Amino acid sequence: MFLALREIAFARGRFVIMGAVVALIAVLMVLLSGLSVGLVNDGVSGLQRMKTTSFAVQKDVGKDSAFSRSVISSAAVDTWADQDGVEEAAPFGNALVNGRTNRDVDIDLALFGIELDSFLAPEVTTGTVLTGAPDEVVVSATAAEEGVEVGDVITVEQTGADLRVVGVMADQHTFGHVDVAYLPLRTWQEIRAGVREGDQVADRVYDEITAVAVLGKDADLAAGDEAAGTTSMTTEESFGASPGYTAETSTLSLIQGFLYAISALVVGAFFTVLTIQRRNEISVMRAIGASTRYLLRDSLTQSVILLTVSAAVGVALGVAMGALLATTAMPFALEAGPIAAATGSLLVLGVLGAAAAVVLIVRVDPLTALGENR
Repeated sequence: MFLALREIAFARGRFVIMGAVVALIAVLMVLLSGLSVGLVNDGVSGLQRMKTTSFAVQKDVGKDSAFSRSVISSAAVDTWADQDGVEEAAPFGNALVNGRTNRDVDIDLALFGIELDSFLAPEVTTGTVLTGAPDEVVVSATAAEEGVEVGDVITVEQTGADLRVVGVMADQHTFGHVDVAYLPLRTWQEIRAGVREGDQVADRVYDEITAVAVLGKDADLAAGDEAAGTTSMTTEESFGASPGYTAETSTLSLIQGFLYAISALVVGAFFTVLTIQRRNEISVMRAIGASTRYLLRDSLTQSVILLTVSAAVGVALGVAMGALLATTAMPFALEAGPIAAATGSLLVLGVLGAAAAVVLIVRVDPLTALGENR
């Protein structure tokens, strides 16, 4: 420990440069972590905040587009409700639409059609919950941030249907980067079918839903699918059905993986060069009785000090920059868990890189200090 601190103080220039590199990597990790969380929230927070444990969609439908392609009969709801381990089952409709309020605010919406007495009914912080009127709608807090207010009337461009905003939910509820709006299932079925005022509505319109929302941690999904003729996916698996979710998250994960690898290589390369430069000094210490274990511990302590201080500075800068980005339209959110995980990975991989470098110490011959090579 004494030698590690002494060398850091003596060669502070090179350690400051190396520390700056590690700090920049930490800043990138914080920003990527915030962007990753922000994209997840923007893509599937509407699903994350639902109480459901799984969704039963059309049999053999592609899971990456399940909510946009699935069409099943509402009779499947009763079949699922009778399955062992299922606490509740409710019909669920999902459709993306464009709209404009009576105050000329353009808004894209992910319409979630539900039965008002089901466990899917949303809670609100402003206004009132859905009470049963066919034109009522409850919107996400992010829609309110875009200018939608309680009392506004949203006209759906596809059908001309008017939806009256009666409440605003707490927090962000989005699906596929679009604000969620809850409305009565019957109204959702009409909008999905393109029904306009005065049209004759076929009976099948009111029999079709997107999925069965299932609540029950112990539910046998395979047995339920066999009985209802559906394909089930857990709530977490359903995230992949959000437009762009899989591509976005896999891309960011790949970038983060490369950053972790780069951090290990950079730290390892730095300590490799440092160890080579210290070869004579290490030889002298070996010659006067210093054990290999002592020298390894001293070098690793040095790397831990460098990594910890640099990562702390980088995380602080990243959080400060992230706080500014969170106020913009960019999908960015800072959460302690992902930041801690990213920082921990940086420290662990950095130490592993340093450890691989300082193993060179084991090969140092004490006779070098006595001039054998001269």
